[in-house]
Amino acid sequence: MKRRFIMSMLAGATLLASTLLGAAPALSADVPAEFGSDWHDPVTAAPPVTRPAGRSCEVTVAEARFRDFTPYQGTYTPPAGCGDRWSKVVLRLDGEVKGRQYDRLGYLRVGGVEIFRTSTPEPSPDGIEWSVEKDVTRYSDTLRAGRDVEMLIGNVVDDTYTGVIDVKVTLTFYPGAPAARDTPDRVLTLAGDSTLSTPRNSERIVAEVYATGSGGGCEEYWYLTVPDTAPYSCKATGGPYREVQISVDGQLAGIAAPFPHVWTGGWSNPFLWYVVPGPRAFDVQPIAYDLTPFAGLLNDGRPHRVEVDVVGVPEGQSGWSAPVNVLVWQDEKSARVTGKLTAHSAGELANSSTYTPGSEHRLDTEGGHRLTVSGYVDTSHGRVTTTVRRTLANTSTHRWTEGENLDALASVWTDDESVTVDGRGPARTTRTARTYTMDGTTTIGADDRLRTVLTLGDRAAVAVDGRRTRWLDDTYTGDATWTLGVPRDQRHAVGTSSERYRLYGRGGCHDRTLTTVQGVLTEDLTRC
Repeated sequence: MKRRFIMSMLAGATLLASTLLGAAPALSADVPAEFGSDWHDPVTAAPPVTRPAGRSCEVTVAEARFRDFTPYQGTYTPPAGCGDRWSKVVLRLDGEVKGRQYDRLGYLRVGGVEIFRTSTPEPSPDGIEWSVEKDVTRYSDTLRAGRDVEMLIGNVVDDTYTGVIDVKVTLTFYPGAPAARDTPDRVLTLAGDSTLSTPRNSERIVAEVYATGSGGGCEEYWYLTVPDTAPYSCKATGGPYREVQISVDGQLAGIAAPFPHVWTGGWSNPFLWYVVPGPRAFDVQPIAYDLTPFAGLLNDGRPHRVEVDVVGVPEGQSGWSAPVNVLVWQDEKSARVTGKLTAHSAGELANSSTYTPGSEHRLDTEGGHRLTVSGYVDTSHGRVTTTVRRTLANTSTHRWTEGENLDALASVWTDDESVTVDGRGPARTTRTARTYTMDGTTTIGADDRLRTVLTLGDRAAVAVDGRRTRWLDDTYTGDATWTLGVPRDQRHAVGTSSERYRLYGRGGCHDRTLTTVQGVLTEDLTRC
């Protein structure tokens, strides 16, 4: 695997030089007629985490071989020689697995704070290596003291599924002053009874929820579920609409559209994902909820119940994980910050699924919700009012035939949020418009050849007072075919995949495209 990685890096360097000179952007590689027993190590088109210049310190947080559902237990010690204030902290996971194995979901918690959630690639018989990086600077408060560490990538190893998942996780610390707005003073978790007590001088509060539908049941594919009246293998009484809600003392405090993750065995076709995973599969991003309008309540010195609910999950059915971290910014010049929730307006949740029977069954779904909350805090620098508005919408069309030999979905989710902060200068509104898309079809022919054609999109635009400051478009496309019901070496699998990741903002431009054919990386093009 190391040799393959080095060769791909050399090819990428040659490509970059040729691209700058205007030559054709293609890697020199022999493409086999079908997938073999080995392929390129997993890679994504996302940008690497930027790192400051100067000295750094590295700490190993976890090193484990996962064979079952026994978590790794260890101890974290802060780095020596890099102080306790860091301009950046970068997490890196390096993994290896070989043989046969499903995709697995994993987490890493330090002092009870979940700082990383991931899923794993499915291996080749010869073995693969992969790595993931994440900026975890916002968890600096947690990392300043020694903590217990828990990591788990639940796995099953037997005579059939032989892949042992071998991982190492490190943290690299760069001394310096962090960005105050991006790095909270405290990072809290909920108590065992789902209650929270914030410091009494909290002036900004943000909850983050690592929400994932998984666990091997139908909630892993929640976007494909249908009402009980429709003849399909995955059922949910209310259909496929899902919404992740957070409440404070029983009052709705935030709403969000869950990201429609597709793990590396998704859509019944692992050949789509062997080299290029779907968006966010290796780095699961938390949903953020600005709870600052509730700060006056949360700061009263008493514990308050904070709960997460996933709307649409059938009653009594498991399959979602939603751990909560709470990020707190404190007013260092005040012993106590008071305030009040002044406005709360929740629209009626809309969720309508219409089933049309026929030789081709069809389910059309429309759903959505609106929430506005506003509140103020009286700080040492005056009264500050925060107003959060969030609007969700989902439309989808699901088509399938008897036996599900045709199974197709076209779905769009939008999550539009604005946060207006008024006080300490002119009012400032930050708007984030998120759009997630999924458009795919799986067919099974008379010769038991399964084919999946799929496009996924992860898009976001951020604007401050109407001026766009950040724009993201991560698009994956794949087309793969293989034979069902035969040994692995008789599947005669073929497939192409491509990812283009574009990110523009104050930090510059990133525009990279990857293309694979039969597991060979044939294009690695950088346009910025």
